[in-house]
Amino acid sequence: MNREDYDRYAAAFNARDYDAVFDFYAENPQMAFFGIEIRTREQLREFYSFLHKYVRETVTVEKFASSPELVAVEGLIRLEGIKDLTREELDSRGMQQFFPVTAGEVQEMRQYIHYHMKDGKIASVGCAIVP
Repeated sequence: MNREDYDRYAAAFNARDYDAVFDFYAENPQMAFFGIEIRTREQLREFYSFLHKYVRETVTVEKFASSPELVAVEGLIRLEGIKDLTREELDSRGMQQFFPVTAGEVQEMRQYIHYHMKDGKIASVGCAIVP
């Protein structure tokens, strides 16, 4: 995956085109972040459809490096609350590691994301947030 490919991936994510996002993934991907595991197209759609009812999330890529086996991204994740997302709602979805967001609130965080590649597709994803 080169930078042009990744820009298309990020644009699909920012546009909430979950099917286009999942098309970048290998069969049976392993996505695990902040206590959430996603392995299917439907799980990806369900997770982000829920989250994006409450927040407008955008990814801005600041640094990018790639090889045939790994894509590494450093970027800014911006969450803008569009509807109150409460602690209770998060907990009921098993999202204890996520923070509540109120309508109008903006949270920005630096995130490091590693995509392990297999045959040009994303096989697994790992990420970390820097406070």
